[in-house]
Amino acid sequence: MFQKLVAIEPVSLVPSAEKTLYSFAGQVVMYPDVPASDDEIIARIGDADAVLLSYTSRINRYVLECCPNVKYIGMCCSLYSPESANVDIRYANKRGITVTGIRDYGDEGVVEYVVSELVRCLHGFGQESWEELPREITGLKVGIVGLGKSGGMIADALKFFSADISYYARSEKEAATAKGYCFLPLEKLLAESEVICCCLNKNTVLLHAEEFRQMGDRKILFNTGLSPAWDEAPFIEWLEGDNLCFCDTIGALGSEQLLNHPHVRCMQVSTGRTRQAFDRLSAKVLANLSEYNG
Repeated sequence: MFQKLVAIEPVSLVPSAEKTLYSFAGQVVMYPDVPASDDEIIARIGDADAVLLSYTSRINRYVLECCPNVKYIGMCCSLYSPESANVDIRYANKRGITVTGIRDYGDEGVVEYVVSELVRCLHGFGQESWEELPREITGLKVGIVGLGKSGGMIADALKFFSADISYYARSEKEAATAKGYCFLPLEKLLAESEVICCCLNKNTVLLHAEEFRQMGDRKILFNTGLSPAWDEAPFIEWLEGDNLCFCDTIGALGSEQLLNHPHVRCMQVSTGRTRQAFDRLSAKVLANLSEYNG
């Protein structure tokens, strides 16, 4: 059992899960807003031995050096790799600090977002249709860049509507091949697909100037990641063509200045943050705490 557990910012736990936190620590402190600086994070952690945070703050080496009592950090957000994490996991591990995170809690809402926006675009619901005549997803050439959990779910959903699915990943996936999905080199996928969905880990950039050249014009690009999948300059140049880009958040788009671009559709809301996602997130955060306290 921890002596003191501090949530340094809102961590999206459902009320019942917040109550359960008290079974893991003698004292629980939950802050209602996002800290403005490293020093504020340090002040909030204080002498706590357990810390919770979401994706809106960072715990870096400086913070950890100033908080010697910390032995557990629970990321109440996605953790895919040390490189993409908002906690300095490598330094934490050197200090003997356990860092846990969660995965696969908000993918369902993201899938619904992609299907919804694509249908509206192709049919012209509330906007001019993408082609002269409304069209179905049937036969649409869709390329998935990053066939992880969310990318695989998007592929499966669009396949249900009879899209022609190809994908690029670090290696060919036997399960995807069994479903009829075609593994392609990135340049070939970009050139041949009518719709490209980037489903990459945070801070993973695969689309540079050459990739946008290969992609060409008259394309629809979705980015469902937490950060841009592209270099900004060639992306802006590509937007000037006959193309459309869909992102749910400004974080995925990369710049508020692009919000009013005529070829950008940004919801400015995280489509994975649903009632059901908060339930899944809460259960996984509590499971991590239970496993640590064994």
